[in-house]
Order: sequence, then structure tokens, then C-alpha cells
Amino acid sequence: MGKSKTFTELIVWQKAHALTLDVYRITQNFPKKEVYGITSQIRRASVSVAANIAEGFKRRSPNDKARFFNISEGTLDETKYFLILVKDLNFIKANDSLMEQVDEVSKLLYSYKKAILNSNS
Repeated sequence: MGKSKTFTELIVWQKAHALTLDVYRITQNFPKKEVYGITSQIRRASVSVAANIAEGFKRRSPNDKARFFNISEGTLDETKYFLILVKDLNFIKANDSLMEQVDEVSKLLYSYKKAILNSNS
């Protein structure tokens, strides 16, 4: 954690970025009428996860850093909901690998946030 010089070195950011790329790939085939609806919403949510990790990385105080990771956790859950929705709407067949990615990023975010807050003690 303290050894990373840029946010791109963080495994949690790398995994969140990979999830975002996969979300963009699956949404390319969504119905065109959804471009400004669900397609835009799920992309925005997934981008926000990695973006908040990046923004939080440069914050100086542990509480401020943790706040951005908490925001990432919230938008990750939003992304998860959208993945459930698009599966239920039959826009995609299955999303097991995407859900596994979401769960992995969630665990990493939690661990990273916990480590930040514990370093403050």
C-alpha cells in the first residue's frame, strides 16, 4: 500500500479497471434504445469505482482516503445491481464472471480501506 507510487500500481484499481473494460465490452451489444438509459448508467457506475480509487490515492489523511474507498464500495454495489438488472432483462445471458470480478474488487476495497484506517491508529 505505502510502496505504490501511483494509483495504477494498486491491485484494487487494476481489478476495478478490468471490470470497467468488461462492462464496456458487454454493453456494446445492448439495445440501441438503451444508449442513454441502462448502458450509460452501468458504464458510469463502473467507471466511478476505479475513478474514486484513483482520486482517493492522492488524499493525504487516512480518513479522507478511506472516504473515497467507501464511495467506490457504494458505486460498486450500484454496478452489481445493474449487472443483475441487465441479466434479468435478458441483455446478457450470464454474468457469473462479472459478478466474481465485482466480489473480488469488493473484498480488495474493504481490505484496503481497513488497512488505511488501521494505519491511522
